Amino acid sequence: MIDASPIGNNVRSTVATYSGVFDHLRRLYGRLSDQYSAGDFSYNTGKLRCPVCEGTGTISMDIQFLPDIEMTCEHCDGTRYSNDVDSIMYHGYSIKDVMSLTILEALDVFKDIKKIKEKLQVLVDLGIGYLTLGEATPALSGGEAQRLKLASEIGKVQDGSIFIFDEPSIGLHPLDVETLIHVFDTLINQKATIIVIEHDLDVIRNSDYIIDMGPDGGHLGGEIIATGTVEEIKQNKNSKIGKYL
Repeated sequence: MIDASPIGNNVRSTVATYSGVFDHLRRLYGRLSDQYSAGDFSYNTGKLRCPVCEGTGTISMDIQFLPDIEMTCEHCDGTRYSNDVDSIMYHGYSIKDVMSLTILEALDVFKDIKKIKEKLQVLVDLGIGYLTLGEATPALSGGEAQRLKLASEIGKVQDGSIFIFDEPSIGLHPLDVETLIHVFDTLINQKATIIVIEHDLDVIRNSDYIIDMGPDGGHLGGEIIATGTVEEIKQNKNSKIGKYL
């Protein structure tokens, strides 16, 4: 079930960690250093995390009678790392610098590292290349969260899998809807079955088979009033959506 619910409520969860890119980044920087291993580059438990905020990038201020206030850590300026990471660079970027790059920018930097490039390319293909790698996943919009969840499924053989999407086009620009349909096609080519609950005409007209519910909304709906391909729905007089298609 690929829904638009938020991804976790932990500020330690970022686009890089959730997508799996961060593991490959840590291994790369671990190989570049004689002093530190891959584990040291983790901002959760590693030696190189900021000692003040302990890798969260924020400090919680306890105020009596009011909710706690989260403030950017002044020691690391919200980067989560100590200054020691600045001595280990890849093409002029420390791992701290990389986390502030957008996915699209990082793709250009790591174009020669196959495993990192492949994961970043999937995120770009899903239309979220503008997100930074260090962006906390709880702060993502519903559509962004939905596409990030999909990233781990792209590239796998999906024979026997059913994906259910609930209104995936809500809030999307028409060009983003086009990207979404391309993602659907990719999953179908990997032998997946996709069920979409949707009102967007572009998504509906790209469907192989339509189940038109109605005749109206809310308590006036709930009946199947037409079924079939796009052409069959167009010709079905019972279908309200047919004339719009």
